[in-house]
Amino acid sequence: MKNKLILFNPRSAQAKHRIPNSILQVGASIYGTHDFAFVDGNLEEDPWSKILALFQTGEYTYFCSTVMPGPQLKQAIPFTKNIKEEFPDCITIWGGYFASNQYQVCIEAPFVDYIVNGPGDHAFPALLSALEDGRLSDIKTIKNLIYQDNTGSIVQTPKEALLDQNSLPQLPYTYLNQFYKLDNYLSKTFLGAKTFSYHSSLGCPFTCSFCAVVPIFEGRWKAKSAETVYNDVRYFKDNYQIDAIEFHDNNFFTSRKRVVEFSKLIENDNITWWGEGRIDTINKYSDEDLHLMKKAGCKMIFLGAETGNDDILKQMNKGGTQTGQGIKDFAKRLYPIGIIPEFSFVLGMPAETPEKVMAQIKWDINFIKEIKEINPDAEIIIYLYSPVATEGSELYEQIQNAGFSFPKKLEDWLDPAWENFDLRKNPLTPWLTPAMVDKIKNFETVLNGYYPTASDFRIKGFKKNLLRTISKARYKTGFYKYPYEIKVLHKIWKYRQPEVQGFYSE
Repeated sequence: MKNKLILFNPRSAQAKHRIPNSILQVGASIYGTHDFAFVDGNLEEDPWSKILALFQTGEYTYFCSTVMPGPQLKQAIPFTKNIKEEFPDCITIWGGYFASNQYQVCIEAPFVDYIVNGPGDHAFPALLSALEDGRLSDIKTIKNLIYQDNTGSIVQTPKEALLDQNSLPQLPYTYLNQFYKLDNYLSKTFLGAKTFSYHSSLGCPFTCSFCAVVPIFEGRWKAKSAETVYNDVRYFKDNYQIDAIEFHDNNFFTSRKRVVEFSKLIENDNITWWGEGRIDTINKYSDEDLHLMKKAGCKMIFLGAETGNDDILKQMNKGGTQTGQGIKDFAKRLYPIGIIPEFSFVLGMPAETPEKVMAQIKWDINFIKEIKEINPDAEIIIYLYSPVATEGSELYEQIQNAGFSFPKKLEDWLDPAWENFDLRKNPLTPWLTPAMVDKIKNFETVLNGYYPTASDFRIKGFKKNLLRTISKARYKTGFYKYPYEIKVLHKIWKYRQPEVQGFYSE
């Protein structure tokens, strides 16, 4: 049979091999109506050879790839380009955050034919149907698409309302298992011996001006019911003996009612879990709610603190009611309950002068130390500010005026500097000087020495005590320069930074 599809998940990291939920979701939309193969770059030693061999059968017409910024570009760009050169009549379709947020540079590349802009549950099968039936004039009526018309003009069709997540077809886990054994995705982590990764909702109801999700979902959020989520979890517990879950929702805790209901359902299943949420949202939960979550297995919550400076929070258009004091209050509140808050901070925001940028950095460093005094168990994740600002926002105008711009050619994103940029570890922002970057990174090294991350469970006992001992004087005095002795131990012990490497032990 011809006109088959490849659904490709490019390699995202060397170690963390999570279930590829993005291509699973797309696969669910065409399962039973189209023939397709999954290719997971995380589990293939040579994914290009696998892709090429499938196309050489003459049965495949479509190459479809999810594309996140950063490491996935290293396979997505050259593989899509190569497949188009080898098989000029094939049709290439991209989806994912990178394709949606950087759609102009993607669709102007001669080897990307279509972009699914946001959820593809309707858009993807509708596009395939129009292409298969030769109804090319109908493509402009399909929502959530970006493409070039016959004149070379970029067409961006309207956004579709988010769908009822409970009405969508089940993810084709058993079909994925025919290509890659699901056990390969259930790895040992900080959370448990067999950790399952899951998406229970789409979008986020807030419109922070620095967030990559905002242009795609525009402040919209839809979730599966607690019962639906629990039924999926029970399937994996019963069939694969999972004991932990990473909820990779953009905002798992949006609905208190759903979280409480889910906690009651999973309370006696001995499953630990982690999710992402907002401080000002979860701080409205009652103590009873939080104790229930803890009892039901909630071990850690990832929280976008961003900064303790209220003026910068306003600049970020953080939305809601988050304040520096609110961050402190929540850190204090969680300490006796035993749920670990994993606070992420974004340092190096633009300002009118270099002096103000450095002052903001120093201010947040002191604020982070305050948080650790309030709750020593709090995890601290530090990112260097990497612009993904929403067009039209005050922050967007500020970074444009400061001289920042993204690459104008798709292949330029393959430069290692841009990969590190998307990991938010090596900025290309003109307002951050080397001294500022050193200040942030040196503090981070000392912080990770004095307070090693709990998610790297290999750093304990003697190792943890030694790191704390050699880091203590630096941390207490604020002398962060040249922390080579800490870096040496981190390198020897292969210290894991969760913001880059996740929770995985291997």
